[in-house]
Amino acid sequence: MRIILLSGGSGKRLWPLSNEIRSKLFLKLLPTEEGQRESMIQRACRQLEQAGLLSHTTIVTNRSQVEIIQNQVGEGITILAEPYKRGTFISIGLAASYFYSKVHDHPDEVICVIPADLFVDAEFYNVLSRLPQILAQSGSELALIGTIPNRPSSQYGYIVPQENGKNDYYDVSKFVEKPDEELAASLISDHAFWNCGTFAFSLSFILSRLQDSGLPNQYEELLDCYELFPVTSFDEEVAEKTRHSIVVPYEKTWKDLGDWRVLSNYLGSHVIGKGQISNDSRHTHLINELTYPIHVIGVSNIIVAASPDGILVADKDRSNEIKSILHDSQIPMFEEKRWGTIRVLDHSRTRTDIETLTQKVEILAGKNTSYHSHQKRKEIWTIISGTGVFILEGVITNIQTGDVLQIPYGARHAVKAISPLEIIEVQIGNVLMEDDILRQTMTWEETLKYCSIADDFDPF
Repeated sequence: MRIILLSGGSGKRLWPLSNEIRSKLFLKLLPTEEGQRESMIQRACRQLEQAGLLSHTTIVTNRSQVEIIQNQVGEGITILAEPYKRGTFISIGLAASYFYSKVHDHPDEVICVIPADLFVDAEFYNVLSRLPQILAQSGSELALIGTIPNRPSSQYGYIVPQENGKNDYYDVSKFVEKPDEELAASLISDHAFWNCGTFAFSLSFILSRLQDSGLPNQYEELLDCYELFPVTSFDEEVAEKTRHSIVVPYEKTWKDLGDWRVLSNYLGSHVIGKGQISNDSRHTHLINELTYPIHVIGVSNIIVAASPDGILVADKDRSNEIKSILHDSQIPMFEEKRWGTIRVLDHSRTRTDIETLTQKVEILAGKNTSYHSHQKRKEIWTIISGTGVFILEGVITNIQTGDVLQIPYGARHAVKAISPLEIIEVQIGNVLMEDDILRQTMTWEETLKYCSIADDFDPF
């Protein structure tokens, strides 16, 4: 069995903690039994590991989120990066083409797809592990997991089963995507399930659907023409068009933690970060990632969330309205990388159209950046704490607190932290773009092959 863990989305409903790069999946807000906090994707991977399924898992995500995933779950899981956002059908097709043309899996291999933002009990993964057996037993092409609704809701898709239920599954009668509450109530009276966004099918099944849509089944070919594909969901393109599909009930906890109203119930505390809430502020939550305190007095049923991207103060029942207010033009003010974090301090443009971006970069001990260059900007680094090793165009030097480094346009460079490094980085250029980066190597060992190391060089 192969598992595809779908990771994506911008999570605008959880602004200002979430942005285009750090979506809701990566917010470390959920309490653990050890008294720490973990993100949704960390929780999903932990549960998969506890169920013995993580080694069978491949993550599919947009290329902008690869590094934050590596930061949070490590580099031991295969990650497939989408060059463009094209919906769940193409995402799943990309993974299937990888299994087929790169791993050379058998066409009968069963593939299970789950979203990374699932909030479920461990029992869910027991149901998931039984899907290949149930799929074979039913003789169906597609199996889904459905959970029992506790209220009519227009936020979820519904799976209406046929009446001829077996011990473990029901044949699917139809799908209804996000109905109004009146129709949802009627569907629930017909014993409909909420669609958990979890699917199981054979590799040959999804490859045939790719072929029917005129898409290649070779991984590299699919990547090469990715930009040309329409945005389409697996539900619309496959599930709703499949003749014989089944739904497997899951009767325990399933939540969509996609907005502040719901997520605040699972934080384990009313205050996260610096600040206080008065005792008469009922059902109010404060999440503060800033360094200065926030105090809330005499206001009930609100969410106060603060990050470098901004501050939100909203009635919980109306907090979703933030999604319609936000614009995509704002650059993320905080990012997690596989090697550490970046926090934007200032972004400005001069009268001569010179753009400057000032960031605080923190690199974890033992971690390194890629060996890369930028064509449209130069950089000035000031080391404010820590020690490390710096490479500029093949020349390797030690760096420490107080050092100032000049990186010209187009110069290849990399850094490795010996002790935790804090750097103030100033980028200067006519146009500062996130994708203005040309990576030559990723690992430190590969980078050293491009260096001339003096015999007397002694790193810290």
